[in-house]
Amino acid sequence: LDYAPSPAPLLRLAARTLTGGKFRGGRNPQPRRPPPPPTYRADRGDTTESFPLDFTAVEENMDNFMTQVKNLAQSLYPCSAQRLDHDMKLNLLENTSVTCNDGSPAGYYLKESRGSRRWLIFLEGGWYCFNKENCDNRYDTMRTLMSSSNWPQTKTGTGILSPLPEENPHWWNANMVYIPYCSSDVWSGATAKTEQSGYAFMGSLIIQEVVKELLNKGLDSAKVLLLAGSSAGGTGVLLNVDHVAELLEGQGHTGIQVRGLSDSGWFLDNKQYHSTDCLDAVSCAPTETIKRGIKYWGGVVPERCRQTHEGQEWNCFFGYRVFPSIKSPVFVVQWLFDEAQLTVDNIQLTGQPVQESQWRYIQNLGIELRNTLKDVPAMFAPACLSHEVITRNYWTDIQVKGTSLPRALYCWDRSLNDNRNNKAPPKGCPVHLIDSCPWPHCNPTCPTIRNQFTGQEIDGVQFLKHMGFDVQKMAQQQGMDPSKLLGMLSSGS
Repeated sequence: LDYAPSPAPLLRLAARTLTGGKFRGGRNPQPRRPPPPPTYRADRGDTTESFPLDFTAVEENMDNFMTQVKNLAQSLYPCSAQRLDHDMKLNLLENTSVTCNDGSPAGYYLKESRGSRRWLIFLEGGWYCFNKENCDNRYDTMRTLMSSSNWPQTKTGTGILSPLPEENPHWWNANMVYIPYCSSDVWSGATAKTEQSGYAFMGSLIIQEVVKELLNKGLDSAKVLLLAGSSAGGTGVLLNVDHVAELLEGQGHTGIQVRGLSDSGWFLDNKQYHSTDCLDAVSCAPTETIKRGIKYWGGVVPERCRQTHEGQEWNCFFGYRVFPSIKSPVFVVQWLFDEAQLTVDNIQLTGQPVQESQWRYIQNLGIELRNTLKDVPAMFAPACLSHEVITRNYWTDIQVKGTSLPRALYCWDRSLNDNRNNKAPPKGCPVHLIDSCPWPHCNPTCPTIRNQFTGQEIDGVQFLKHMGFDVQKMAQQQGMDPSKLLGMLSSGS
C-alpha cells in the first residue's frame, strides 16, 4: 500500500485563502495605536533592533498571512548574501563510544533556527531485530538502519520537520533535529558490542548523548523540547521522554519544558489472527519479539514502569501499559487500523478480498485501540488504514471531527502553556480526538490508498468491496447513489 494526499483539503485551503478572513471586530476595526519605537538591547551589548509584533489582526486568516510572509521572504532572497538552506546537516557524535549496531559512530541531523527557543528532536522508526540471525539478515538488507557508514551529509525535513509554514504551520521555525535509527532496539538499548551478540544496542544512550551535545548548540536556552518519533521511534518517545526530562533537570536546566509526541508507536500485545513460527519481527507475535529482544538488547525501560512490571519489563513497550507511568506531557497520534499492527497480527490486506473472520478481527482491533486510548488526555486517532503520519507531506490534510492534526497539536501546546499560567483552556480547541466510525477508511480525509501492484488509486467503494462489503449492491437495494451511501456510512448513520 502506498499513500498520496487528498486534494480536497488543499482546495478548501485555497478557497479560504482567496476569500480572506475578517479582522477582529468586523469590517470596521478600531484604529490601532502606533507601535512604540524600536528598542536596543544595550544591556547585553547587542545592537540588534527589537520590534514588538502584533498578530491580533490576522489571527483568523493566518494561512493568507503566512503566504504573504513567504512571498516577502522570497522577494528579498536575491538581496541576501547568504544562501537560504532548509536542509538539516549531519553531525556524528563526538563521543565515539556511543555507536550504531556495527560500531560506527551514531549521530544526528541539525538545522538551527537562531532566535527560536523551541526544539524538536525526532526519532526515526524502522522495526527491530531480536537475535543474531535476524540481525545479520537486517544488516545485509537494511544496513543504513544499523550503520552510519553510508548516511548522506544532509536531510530535508518534511511534515512536522519542514521549515515551510504552509506544510508545518506551528513548528516550522523550531530548531530541527533528526536522529537516524541505527540501534534496532526500539530506542531502548544501553549495551556495547559483545562477541556473543555481535552488535551494540545503544538506542537509549544515543538519545541522551545527542541531548548532551545539543546543550552546547543552543538547547541550554530552550523553552520547549518536543521529543517526537514515528513507529519504533514513536515507541521510543514513550520509553525515553522522562529520561530526557530527568537528564536536563540533572544538568540544572529546569526551565526546559520536555514534551513527547508519539506517532504510530502505540502497539497492542493482542493475540494474532493466526499464529506462525517466530522467525523475524514481522512474523512473530508482538509480545514474543519484545520478550526476546529486551534480553538481547539489554533494554532499559522507564523506572516507574519497571517497578510496576518487575520481572516482566517487556510490558513497558506497549503504549497503554507504559503511559500511566509517564510524568511528561505526551500527545499520542495513532491510526485506529495501523498497518504495522495488522502485519504482526498476520492480517494480509492484499490479493483476495478479506474473509468475514478477518473483517471481524479488523473491526475488533479498532475497538480495542479505542478502549486503550480513552484515558489519554491528548490524542489524535483517525479511523484509517495507514502507518506513520507526522513527517508525511499530507499530514495537514487528515482531520478528526473537523480538526486537523497540526491544529490539535497547536491546541495542546496552548493548553499546556495556559495550565502553567493558571488560565482556562481555550474554547473550540480540542486535544482529545478519536474517530467513532467503525471500519478502516470510513473517515473521508484518510490518505489515498493505492494498489501496491498497479500503483493506481483505490476509491472508497473499491476499498470497501475488497474488504468484503459490496457498496454498489447495497446502494442499488436502497435505491440510492453509492457515493451518498458512502457518506452515510462514514458519518456513522
